Amino acid sequence: MASPLMLVFLTALPGVLCCQSSFIDLESKGSNKSSIRFLVLGDWGGLPYPPYITPIEKATARMMAKTASQMGADFILALGDNFYYKGVTDVNDPRFQVTFEDVYTQDSLNIPWYVIAGNHDHVGNVLAQIEYSQKSKRCCARNFPYYYYEMNFRIPQTDSTLTIIMLDTVLLCGNSDDFLDQQPKAPRSGVQANRQLLWLQERLAMSKADYLLVAGHYPVWSISAHGPTDCLLKKLRPLLKKYKATAYLCGHDHNLQYIKESGIGYVVSGAGNFMDPDMRHRNKVPQGSSLFFSGDAGTLGGFAHVEVNKKEMAVTFIQARGTSLYRAVLKKRDLFRVYDHV
Repeated sequence: MASPLMLVFLTALPGVLCCQSSFIDLESKGSNKSSIRFLVLGDWGGLPYPPYITPIEKATARMMAKTASQMGADFILALGDNFYYKGVTDVNDPRFQVTFEDVYTQDSLNIPWYVIAGNHDHVGNVLAQIEYSQKSKRCCARNFPYYYYEMNFRIPQTDSTLTIIMLDTVLLCGNSDDFLDQQPKAPRSGVQANRQLLWLQERLAMSKADYLLVAGHYPVWSISAHGPTDCLLKKLRPLLKKYKATAYLCGHDHNLQYIKESGIGYVVSGAGNFMDPDMRHRNKVPQGSSLFFSGDAGTLGGFAHVEVNKKEMAVTFIQARGTSLYRAVLKKRDLFRVYDHV
């Protein structure tokens, strides 16, 4: 059951957030000249006991820093399960320091982190993570302003745009116990789940972005331990198809995957802290849609690097040992088809 404070917070902000349309200006920051580049990291949240990190988290952080320095990165998408196993207690929780600030220390990672919560975060205090984004030296209040939010970017030196919609799939679908029940059964508040879904549909319907990305913690499609998320197949997938989203980005399963279905790229990047080679749900995705999978612990984890330019969006999966494993290319949205369809 949501606390009174949380209910007030959930009720008060969506009306403001739904109207966000301002652009985040990367060009004036001198980040790069003709593309937007960012890293996608999920399930990176260390451990609740000393040393509070895992070898995979540490190795992945080092490789993220090297990649950001060599390939460029304007920001990082952190897609939930930010603190294992029960989130944080309050804004002064020492886990912020030992699992986050003390790990991603390199200059190339001192860039904005845009954060959403995962199922383990929701066991703790997600509001504390939102509040912490206002005091961390590495991020500003905009980086985790609310449970779900929208970001708009102009691709430097072009007339093209990128929109990223960050969702809270736990509020939308419910929490899940990784060890007992791997499918979320129902949201704790149907009212708030419907509010987020209506907000999402409004943002998708209004979007004229050349590249439209949606990000959440739970996967829509996955061949690994958690498999496809039934709730998202029912509630989210039809909207992604209707409004011709470019891609959906997520974590939750602890590996790297690329699935392409109905023209949409499904990126699973949940290898920031653990690795899982489980492929038990490989027959639960459409035939021929699973194009890439990496869950070998010997890779020491990994993440995705995304570059978006005027012509295309490239997703490169990188293992912590330093090898690029797979590269997927997605084209700009056909806005004529989007609005003809709608």
